[in-house]
Amino acid sequence: MAAKLTFEYDREGDILYITKRPPYAEQRSEELGDDVIARLNPATAAIEGLEILFFSVRLGQGGLELPVDAEM
Repeated sequence: MAAKLTFEYDREGDILYITKRPPYAEQRSEELGDDVIARLNPATAAIEGLEILFFSVRLGQGGLELPVDAEM
């Protein structure tokens, strides 16, 4: 069974966290552009989480498009 996504919003930092698993020390981080950071599995480079910076500002600009492909 595939991992479920968890969505958490940090109002103070204005960051939306989308995760398949909690962060851990070995995870790599990579900026995808447009203020989106991916947390990657160190062995497979699979995306395990996303951090979307300035989330409320982006929503106020008419929507949100992420620089990643998703499979549902």
